[in-house]
Amino acid sequence: MNGFDRFKELQKKQKAYQLVLGIASWDSNTEAPKACFPYRSEMLSLISGEYYALSTSEEYQEIVNALHQDPEDLSEIQKKEIRKAKKDIDKILPIPREDYVEYSRLVNLSQREWEEAKAKDDYDHFKPYLEKIIGFRKKMAHQRDPDAHPYNVFLDDFEEGMDMEKYDGFFRIVKEEIAPFAKEVLAVKDEKPPEFMVATYPRDKQKQFVEYLMDVLAFDKNRGLLKESVHPFTWNTHSKDVRFTVRYLENYLFSSVFAAIHELGHALYEQQVDEMFDMTNLKSGASMGMHESQSRFYENVVGRSLPFWEAHLPKLKKLFPRQLKGVDAEEFFRAANRVDETFIRVEADELTYPLHILIRYEIERMIFEGQIDVDDLPAIWNKKMKQYLNLDVEKPSQGILQDVHWSTGMFGYFPTYALGSAYAAQIYYTIKEELDFERLVREDDIAEINRFLKEKVHCYGKSKTPEEILVALTGEPFNPQYYARYLKEKYRDIYLK
Repeated sequence: MNGFDRFKELQKKQKAYQLVLGIASWDSNTEAPKACFPYRSEMLSLISGEYYALSTSEEYQEIVNALHQDPEDLSEIQKKEIRKAKKDIDKILPIPREDYVEYSRLVNLSQREWEEAKAKDDYDHFKPYLEKIIGFRKKMAHQRDPDAHPYNVFLDDFEEGMDMEKYDGFFRIVKEEIAPFAKEVLAVKDEKPPEFMVATYPRDKQKQFVEYLMDVLAFDKNRGLLKESVHPFTWNTHSKDVRFTVRYLENYLFSSVFAAIHELGHALYEQQVDEMFDMTNLKSGASMGMHESQSRFYENVVGRSLPFWEAHLPKLKKLFPRQLKGVDAEEFFRAANRVDETFIRVEADELTYPLHILIRYEIERMIFEGQIDVDDLPAIWNKKMKQYLNLDVEKPSQGILQDVHWSTGMFGYFPTYALGSAYAAQIYYTIKEELDFERLVREDDIAEINRFLKEKVHCYGKSKTPEEILVALTGEPFNPQYYARYLKEKYRDIYLK
C-alpha cells in the first residue's frame, strides 16, 4: 500500500468518528431530552479524545508530512487533500489532548445551558460557561501560534486568509457607506408594519409552506430532511445526507419563511458538491463566507424579490386566506423588505443586517484584545446596539444571549455572515448578465439557477478557494463595493424613488 492509500485509509477512520460526533450534535440540537446532556457530554468527550488520537497519531503525521514534502506523484486534487490535512494537523497538534477533551466536554454542555439562559433571560446563568469558553479559546490560540493575534487565528479558521486588517477594510465600507444609507431609509420608513405582518399564523400551516419551499428550491428530500430547533442551522456529513432546521413563530410568519430559504441555500450548496469529494477532506463548501454567500443569495436576492412572490404568494394565500386577504405580491414584497431597527439578527432586514454583524465583530475583537471581560459584555453589547441601531436593549434574549455561536466557541464566525452577503452581491451582478434571472424566478425555474451555481460555485467543494471561485465566475477578486451598490440600488427603488 502506497503512502496516499494509507492516508485515505486513516482518514476514513477519522470520518467514521466525525459521523458519530456529527449525528450526536444533530440530535442534541433537535430532539435530545434535556436530562441526557451530562451523561452525553461525558461519552462524547471520550469519542472526541479518540478522534484527537487518530488525527494526531505518529503514523498519520508521518504520512501527511512525507506526502506534503514530496507531492510529485499526486494528482492536483490529491495535493489539495494533503495540503488541507497538513493544515488541520498544524491546528490540532499544538493542543494537548487533555485540553482538547475538556474543551469538547465544555461545549457539549454549554449550548444547552445557553438555551436555558436565553429562555429565562438570565445572563448570569450562562456567564461562567462563556468565561470558560473564552479562556479556552485564548489559550488554544496561543498554543497554535504564540506570535499571532488570537483573533486572527480564529478569523482564518472560518475564512482562510482573512484577518483583522482585511475585515477592518471591509467593515469600513459598512460603516461609511451602508450605515449612513440605512439611516436615510430608516428616516422615511413606515412607522407601523402592515397588519398581515403581525397577524397570527398557525405553526402547522407554516410548516406546510416551508415544505412547499423545499420543492420550489429543488431540495432533494431523498438526500436530506427538515427538523425544528431553537436556532435554525444546516448540518451534513456528505452530499447525500444534508439536513436543516427552522423555528416557527406564530406571531411572525417571516421568521420561518426566510430562515427556511436561508438554510435551503446552505443545504443546496452541500447537495450540489460533487460526490467525488464525499470521501475526501475537500467535501463541503469552500469557506464559511462562500457558504453564507449562497444562503444570503437565496434568502435575499431570490426570496425577497418581487418575482418570487408573484410566483408563490398564491400558495401562501391558500394556506392563510384570512390573514392575507387582499394582499398582493407588491405589498408582500415591500413587507418582506421592510427596513426597521430590530433587536434580533436572524430577523433583521437585509439593509440593517450588516450592522448586527459589525457589532459582533467589534465585540469579539475587544474580547481577544483583552479590553473587556464577561461581566462587561452585556453593557458593551447594549451600548453598541444603541450606537448602530438606536435601540435600547431591555433583556438579554434581545441582546447578548440571542445567538448560539459563542456557546460553541465559534468566535470568528460572525464576520463571514456579512462577508458572505457581499460575495452574494458580486455574484448576483454576474448572474444577471448570464441568465434571465427575473424571468426564471417568476416562472418558478429556480432549478436553472441551481444548475448555474452548481457549475460555477457548488461542485468544487473545498478544492477551490473563494477567491479562485470569484475570479473565475465574476472576472475579479472580492470587491465589497458591489455590496454597497446592490443595497443602495434595491432600497432606493423601494424607499427613496
